[in-house]
Amino acid sequence: MKIALLAGDGIGPEIVAQAERILLHFRREGLKIELEPGLLGGCAVDATGEPFPDTTRKLAVEADAILLGAVGGVQYDNLPREKRPEQGLLAIRKELNLFANLRPVVLYPELANASTLKQEVVAGLDILIVRELTGDIYFGKPRGIEFREGQKVGFNTMIYSESEIRRIAHVAFQAAGRRNGRLCSVDKMNVLECTQLWRDVVTETAQFYPDVTLSHMLVDNAAMQLVRNPGQFDVMVTGNMFGDILSDEASMLTGSIGMLPSASLDDKNKGLYEPIHGSAPDIAGKGVANPLATILSAAMMLRYSFNEESIASQIEHAVQKTLEQGYRTADIYETGTKKVGTLEMGDCVLENLQSR
Repeated sequence: MKIALLAGDGIGPEIVAQAERILLHFRREGLKIELEPGLLGGCAVDATGEPFPDTTRKLAVEADAILLGAVGGVQYDNLPREKRPEQGLLAIRKELNLFANLRPVVLYPELANASTLKQEVVAGLDILIVRELTGDIYFGKPRGIEFREGQKVGFNTMIYSESEIRRIAHVAFQAAGRRNGRLCSVDKMNVLECTQLWRDVVTETAQFYPDVTLSHMLVDNAAMQLVRNPGQFDVMVTGNMFGDILSDEASMLTGSIGMLPSASLDDKNKGLYEPIHGSAPDIAGKGVANPLATILSAAMMLRYSFNEESIASQIEHAVQKTLEQGYRTADIYETGTKKVGTLEMGDCVLENLQSR
């Protein structure tokens, strides 16, 4: 099983290094994996002039899965848009047709105090956000900035086809069927025709999943309900832009964006796995970043792309045990716990794996 390691920028190399240690531990125990590094994002721009160079494209196509750190940095903000690190991320998603983004939002009991919401609001939180990843306003055309009537005008196009909506709806319904059988589809159909089509197609798809209860919610209400009563949600499905915003909002319910993994899958479960946070250039190189979301992303990779459920569960249990032991990076630290850095947190998880 070939895994491409794309550490990326900022804290990316630090956090991916900890996940790599976990993977190497299981390779020593007999897991047949091959790890090959590659460049994506700002580091690729620095080395090749392109955020998604051909060598990385070839590696990504040939790999069975990709583990990514993070991309971006303020030093690249003035580059032409097509040369910016984020274009590499969008390009690899499009190249591999990674249309289904799965973002679990789980609150570990040990981190209840780290959430900005009251414990009784977030207790037992376990939501799966399914985000469509290759359509919507991020990829729609026409787009650009041009002069009209003597002034600059910026424009983008929100667009979805029936088939794009239907395939992500199937993923979401199947996920809900494996969980608690409740799916909430999020749109803005009262204003946007594009999302009226979204609602219509999701409603039509529901007929194939009689055991799943489907509800609909407008995106502004969904944003409010996530902080008012997040426990009402089981699986949420939405488009690319709404999913981007809602999943980052939901991450703070768990105490830190540094705790949330994600999987971006094609129709054969080949995937790109990454923490949902950014490159955090303000703390890069300081050894304080939280690697747990990246380690949990590696667990998702082993589960979804390689069907290694047992190993994935071992990693998740080791993370929870580490939290039970009171170890915390700065983003989730509270009085009475033990503050550790990136490397030390990786050490703790690895020790809990080795002592199982």
